[in-house]
Amino acid sequence: MVTSTTDTRRAARPGLIRTLNEQLLLEQLRGNGAVSRSELVDASGLSKPTVALALTSLERDALVQHAGRRAGSRGRKARLYEIRSDAGFVVGVDIGREFIRGAIADLAGAVRARESRQARSTSGAARVRELVTLVDELLRTAGIGRKGVLLQTVVGSPGVVEPGGSALRMAPNLPGWERPAVLRDLHRLLGGETTIENDVDAAAVAERDHGHGRDVSTFAFVSVGTGIGMGLVLDGKLHRGAHGAAGEIAFLPVLEGSLDPREARRRGELESAASSAAVVSAARQAGARSRSARSVFAAAATGDSRARAVVAREAAIVARALAAIVAVVDPELIVLGGGIGRAPGFADEVGAQLARLSPVVPEVRTSALGEDAVVDGCLAVGGEQLWERVLTSRVAGEELA
Repeated sequence: MVTSTTDTRRAARPGLIRTLNEQLLLEQLRGNGAVSRSELVDASGLSKPTVALALTSLERDALVQHAGRRAGSRGRKARLYEIRSDAGFVVGVDIGREFIRGAIADLAGAVRARESRQARSTSGAARVRELVTLVDELLRTAGIGRKGVLLQTVVGSPGVVEPGGSALRMAPNLPGWERPAVLRDLHRLLGGETTIENDVDAAAVAERDHGHGRDVSTFAFVSVGTGIGMGLVLDGKLHRGAHGAAGEIAFLPVLEGSLDPREARRRGELESAASSAAVVSAARQAGARSRSARSVFAAAATGDSRARAVVAREAAIVARALAAIVAVVDPELIVLGGGIGRAPGFADEVGAQLARLSPVVPEVRTSALGEDAVVDGCLAVGGEQLWERVLTSRVAGEELA
């Protein structure tokens, strides 16, 4: 006897409904800590037998586990349930010119290991190997193997992925990083479930979830350091743009005619004029012997007039770029990150300069997250991707059955 497609779908429907019920309970358990069966009944609207059946299935598949019993209540204490944190893991890594940083977190969001080291590679291929070594060390420290583990990796990188995913572009500060082999090697060595996230976008997500962005719905995270970029959060959501290039403010035309045209075309006018290399160059032209932007800002803090003039010029250039952002986006808040953006007093000076240029002046604050902002953002992005894989894999498995 040949069964019709309609009959097959009808027969499979109860199984799919069970899976959707399990998906609903997983969503209720996520982020709520340990909860009782009766609390899940109230929160989900499902019947007690349905919740009991779903929990049994989720325990069998090692996604949910017992978490003790409710303390302090009279009579029989309710058994508690929670997400099994080791059901999956997220690796977040930040690849920069001077440092590479990484961390690994479990499905419940707890960080199991964190690592930071100075970058030593000068080519794209060597940088990939350095990154893979860091990830392997994170896994070893956390006691996690690659085989049989649900793993999601997010790499925070300068630039954006080309349409079609063949290579990175707009990453001039990392020599060799725009070669097509880089993306191929990252996926081959780190696993197929590896995604590339713009580093400043990742930092903006971290600021939204853990920093000053928690208090507003629309803000711009502007990183000023080795490079310059922006992550834009609109109504609580990261805005990527049609080509993934939203926030590439390094290419804002701010000082036309006063820069090396080749450098401005390669790195963008704003980055050529206001990055850490530009600060050092301006200090040397003023007669100061500065080896780094940090030393220029330190000298300015001690009252060095030449260094103070360089810092004031830097603040004016950044404020001019922010004025353009304010005119287009009108954010509630601008958060400054990066080595220059986090320099003591810089946000205040930029805010004062911005007030002279813009009729609307949002608050300008220094990032609360420090050097791990990109890594923490990658963990947040990867956590959402991992969670989506957990949920969709159950539905997909039921539909294929």
